Amino acid sequence: MKKNFSQLLAATAIVMASLTSAPAAMAHGAAEPAHGGVVQTASDLSFELVATADGAAIYIVDHDEDADASKFGGKVTVLNGTEKAEAPLKSAGGNKLEAKGVKLVKGTKVVALITTNSKKTVTVRFTVK
Repeated sequence: MKKNFSQLLAATAIVMASLTSAPAAMAHGAAEPAHGGVVQTASDLSFELVATADGAAIYIVDHDEDADASKFGGKVTVLNGTEKAEAPLKSAGGNKLEAKGVKLVKGTKVVALITTNSKKTVTVRFTVK
């Protein structure tokens, strides 16, 4: 009986220890928006899509640090109902990429194909809120 109680106590301690450490493992999700946009995470990078007066901007963050977007590029495909538009993404300084000539409104779906500085292509999907 003592052996069973000791095993039960040890098993309970292991389960409790794993439950208390679980939230730390889930803390690496999408970050909060820093520019009022929509944030998605892909390939260990966070991407924030923001509507601008003449198009869209995407800010890139790598593990809570602004990524150097000077060698990033790509394109966005914007779907507004039945309308479809595409625009190139170009570096705009710092961690920012810009796409000019697209319109983002509530409900717009955006697919960004972003080529990183290591020439890896990352697909990021957004829905504007």
